[in-house]
Amino acid sequence: MSALLKLEHLSAGYGEARVLQDVSLEVNAGEIVALLGSNGAGKTTLLRAVSRLISAEGTLTFDGQNLEGLTPDQVFNRGLVQVPEGRQLFPRMTVQENLLMGANRRKDRPGIRRSLDEVYALFPVLSERAKQLAGSMSGGEQQMCAMGRALMAAPKLLAVDEMSLGLAPIIVDLLLATLKQIRDRGVTVLLVEQDMFAALSVADRGYALENGRIVHSDTAARLAEDPEVRKAYLAV
Repeated sequence: MSALLKLEHLSAGYGEARVLQDVSLEVNAGEIVALLGSNGAGKTTLLRAVSRLISAEGTLTFDGQNLEGLTPDQVFNRGLVQVPEGRQLFPRMTVQENLLMGANRRKDRPGIRRSLDEVYALFPVLSERAKQLAGSMSGGEQQMCAMGRALMAAPKLLAVDEMSLGLAPIIVDLLLATLKQIRDRGVTVLLVEQDMFAALSVADRGYALENGRIVHSDTAARLAEDPEVRKAYLAV
């Protein structure tokens, strides 16, 4: 199994403040990998560094290419696409208009149509709400729309930031099941979550981030049973 995304000794922050320190991790093609940690652990900073929204020290490669010197647009165009925390939809645009925004850099109209059909198959409620304003939907439906919009970009790797935040457990379970379908369709997933039980329930492997450092890494099953992880990260 080859590493699609690889971070080696990554350090990053804001100004003089170092948030990430010597972080190394891999996401292999075809996996769901969970990045676990409490609020403030550095998870979103890591995603911002990976997407080149902030500068970072260390080596960062995606699909065999070093990302140093690339812009966020160039990283996006190479297939590393994020679903941001808080969804960040365009509330006064329709659901379908939001979805099509994810494909605004694509030129293949038949391919865009196929992607839209695939998104509607994954999230049937979005098809029903296609002409509805995105801002008028429930939080769970908005999260589906944000995930669908990212899929419209035809990603190689989908990085999902705090998918479960503020959602009812039944909706979280539905979205987790959908992530497995997305992986089975050939899209690698990096799931960044505070809800560690949820993340480990679908992940192949996981990393636990604390104070900007990786402190645990293993298969999801072993992490879920590790007494130290359960005490420190799962609050049991």
